[in-house]
Amino acid sequence: MARFEILDSTMAPLGERPASGDMLFELGMMYSVGRDAPVDLVSAHKWFNLAAVKGNTEAIRLRREIANQMSDAEIAVAQRAARDWLRGNAGAPAPAPAMAA
Repeated sequence: MARFEILDSTMAPLGERPASGDMLFELGMMYSVGRDAPVDLVSAHKWFNLAAVKGNTEAIRLRREIANQMSDAEIAVAQRAARDWLRGNAGAPAPAPAMAA
């Protein structure tokens, strides 16, 4: 089984194409409902935030929904992780979801 992580805002997890809002939204869904990854609301918020930046309007709604279940500290961690990802900082990435090779 291969693992992938988006570390650069211009790269997709499975190739050289730019990461789309839909791809980032799917990562948020994976972490928010535990599909192919453990439930992790901080990571879900991060990916929904990034998807929203890329124009995915559904991500805005779901980010708001899960934020209601998170502490202020957890939201701050998620926002910091999203900013780090946008800067290309791999120092504190969210765990990569396991994906079939």
